[in-house]
Order: sequence, then structure tokens, then C-alpha cells
Amino acid sequence: LWSHLEPMFEQEYIVQLDILYAGTGIALEWGRRGDVDVIAIHDRAREEKFIAEGYGVERVVFAYNYFLIVGPADDPADIKGLSPEEAFKRLMETGGGRFVSRGDGSGTHGREKAIWREAGFDYEVVREAEWYIEAGRGMGPTLVMASEKQAYTLSDMGTFLAFKADLDLVPIVDEGDILINVYSVIAINPERHPGTNIEMANNLINFLTSPVIQQLIGDYGVEEHGMALFTPAAGMEGK
Repeated sequence: LWSHLEPMFEQEYIVQLDILYAGTGIALEWGRRGDVDVIAIHDRAREEKFIAEGYGVERVVFAYNYFLIVGPADDPADIKGLSPEEAFKRLMETGGGRFVSRGDGSGTHGREKAIWREAGFDYEVVREAEWYIEAGRGMGPTLVMASEKQAYTLSDMGTFLAFKADLDLVPIVDEGDILINVYSVIAINPERHPGTNIEMANNLINFLTSPVIQQLIGDYGVEEHGMALFTPAAGMEGK
């Protein structure tokens, strides 16, 4: 998505947009250090903490999609049709299938830990299980590893669809409130970091939430994948 948005923003505002890609944990650290002017992430609890600590100005939602639990088509743990929490509970109680975690402090990793917590398990206990594998890598490489090991993993829908053709994995669990994946953008607080280009950060936020770009976000992926990868969500800060 960013590869489509970047040239449009640069042309409209006559500026060079330098996009750095990383998981949520690293992006938040860059924000705390003032290394960036704005961050776009997907972990509401950590976003709100970041703002409460004075590092960010405001959480502005611009899109959402869903997480999926994907795995081998034969579903060795028999979790299809279960809620995410029930699926994780069965994995933990039966050890019926391997699970590959991003294990990288990203927003996806944070959501995985939240599901384990809602399923009634201490994550530190879960990660010691023989069938649990921490990749310590981004979403794409984690999906590839899960495919190679015929294991389950938690993925955002967009990355799974982008890699789907090269994976021997299918969606297993795709329904449940805990799977909603909301993306927001936060300008770095210039009072904490005076060097922040707050004007251009606000321009980017206004750009992402504008009607034209919201429409583009809603259409993204339809031509290539037959379905939208994101749902526009400007003004939905309650998500």
C-alpha cells in the first residue's frame, strides 16, 4: 500500500517521504527517540501508552483489516470453526500442531500474546512448549517458515494474501472480535522532540484520512487478489 501512496503524497506536497519499515515495537522506539516525524502502527494499547507518556500527539485511525490463524490444509489440531481463543486453548492443551510466532515485539506478536492471555495462558509458559517456535522475523519470513514446517501462525490478512501463492497454508480461523487489526498514525510530539517536522506529519495524517485516499485504501488489492486488503476507517478512533 505504501508504495502506491508514497509518490502521491510526494507529488502533492513537493517533499521526499522517507518510509522506514519495521514492527510496532521498533517503530515506537524510533518515535521515542525522535528519529521519525510520524509512525503508522497497529497496537492500540501501546499507541495509547505512547501518547500518555508524551511522545505522540494523537492517535488517528485510517484503516483496518483482520488477523487470521493460518495453517496446513489438513488442520492437524482440528481448530477450524473455533474462536481464536478456543483454537489457542486446543493448541496448548493438545500440542496437536506446531505454531510459529513472529516473536519480534511487533503488533502482530502483541496480538498473538493477547489471544494466549484471553485463552487463559501465561505467554511465558506457552513459549516454552516444544511445538512453539519463535521466528524473530517479519511477517513474510514467518509465513514462509510456518509453511515449510507445516505449522500454524497468526498473520495479518494483507501479508498472507500477498504471499499466498508461495505458501502451503490456508486460513483456518478468521472470525472473532479479537482478530480485528486497526491501523493508526501518530505524529511525534514536537514538545518532546523540537526537531519534529510536525507540519509535514500533519499533512501525512490529513492525506491518509482524506476522502480520495480513503477510497484508494478501500480499493487496494481488489484487482490483484479479488478482494480489498484494507477497509477505510477514518474517524473511527473508537476501534
